[in-house]
Amino acid sequence: MTAPTHDRRPDSSFDGGDLDCGSGLLLLIRRHIDPLRAGQTLEILSTDATVEVDLPAWCRMTGNDLLSLERRAGRQNSFLVRKGEPVARAAQPAAAAPAEPAPAAVAAPPLRPLSVMGIGSWPRPRWMLRAVHDRMTGRMADDEFQAIADEAVEQAIDAQLRAGVDVVSDGEQRRDSYASFVGGILDNCQLIPLTDLLPYVSDPAKFEKELRALDVPAHEVRHPAVFGRIGRSRPLALHELRHARAHAGRAVKVALPGPYLLTRTMWMECLSDRAYASREALAEDIVRVLREELADLLREGAALVQFDEPVLSEVVFARERAGAGGRSFMCGALGEKKPVDEELAFARDLINAVVDGFPRERTAMHVCRGNWTPDETVALAGDYRRLVPHFREVNVGTFMLELATPRAGEIEILRSLPDDRRIGVGVVNQKLPQVEDVDTVLARAEAAIALFGPERVLLNPDCGFATFADNPLASSRIAEEKLRAIVGAAARLREKYGV
Repeated sequence: MTAPTHDRRPDSSFDGGDLDCGSGLLLLIRRHIDPLRAGQTLEILSTDATVEVDLPAWCRMTGNDLLSLERRAGRQNSFLVRKGEPVARAAQPAAAAPAEPAPAAVAAPPLRPLSVMGIGSWPRPRWMLRAVHDRMTGRMADDEFQAIADEAVEQAIDAQLRAGVDVVSDGEQRRDSYASFVGGILDNCQLIPLTDLLPYVSDPAKFEKELRALDVPAHEVRHPAVFGRIGRSRPLALHELRHARAHAGRAVKVALPGPYLLTRTMWMECLSDRAYASREALAEDIVRVLREELADLLREGAALVQFDEPVLSEVVFARERAGAGGRSFMCGALGEKKPVDEELAFARDLINAVVDGFPRERTAMHVCRGNWTPDETVALAGDYRRLVPHFREVNVGTFMLELATPRAGEIEILRSLPDDRRIGVGVVNQKLPQVEDVDTVLARAEAAIALFGPERVLLNPDCGFATFADNPLASSRIAEEKLRAIVGAAARLREKYGV
């Protein structure tokens, strides 16, 4: 054995064997370094030659320091890494409430025609964003976090009530993102920073450059990673519904990541396949936990449960954009993807399996073209022509669709949707800082009414008012004014059509 080069004894050590960074080593490093305090050191033993090249890049991206390398006999290397700013494993949320007998089912009021609502997310105050990060890095206890989040939720709901909406959401204030939050709740899942996923993309250097250009904080945005068979020992959003209903005193919708989105984001070869033989097998468990959550939400009075599937547009449009030299950064871009028709059929079967047997009128699906930046020029573009046949076979009661932006194409393409489905029509563009006037909203709503009739139309923004990262698309004031413009238009339409 050669003479050691480390100048200190590590605080923790583990043997990664012959794993390379793209075969799960980084995820094992994350498990061992997360419990350490800033300044403490981790020794990583490895016999894989590529780690000597990949580990320094990972350290640079994550703010950790590679202090020294000790070469040992038998091709084994010892790397000593000092932990930088805390980037700890996401704290697991406490259960929504102590175990108790299941409550009696709560009836939800039916949604009247032309109901106004947001899509889901609401701009989070800076103090709420700090609380989210402090909790994820283990610097804030769960009870303190929930008290802060309650206040943020109440402010978001109060803004919606002032605007006059018919249905409120809790603004997804407690979530690190609209989709990945489930990775901090489901059994055998862990939230890991995007930096840990660089080995899984085809060109890590290019991907890293794109993240910087898009102003995506890759060390803060987290991705769910599966280490075993997933389970739902705690609800995903039931506590959100309970608090929102108690504060709002009116109909509440809850948005959940759709089963296809979750399958695309959670299936990663060399990691997920240790627990599941295929992504189809993983999808079966995702369907099961979403059905369990849907049953609880409807039982406790959710007026509408919306499944978010924005990655469907990535399936249809991303190849054209890639051919033009661009890329859509959306959750799910890392996941396995087969030919378009196969992917759409897979997505259809998953959502139908989730909603099977539940009241159709209380389920919805949201589709947009990405909500990660206010720059309209870099987001996906394309009309719904390719997706309409898919929509016709999806058994939800409402489609909440992006339609105000020119990127979405003409609404007439949706004419052939089944007559028993409602259309949540995007009538304001949440990406734009300008507040649309009531006449603009009226014109967009009238175009939808001409196609579907007033009884089938609901009114909403194109997407949520916050991104999956920290940078909001709008201020809370602008978001409230946009909703107020929709409410003003809805009042005039109800008077005109008598609904």
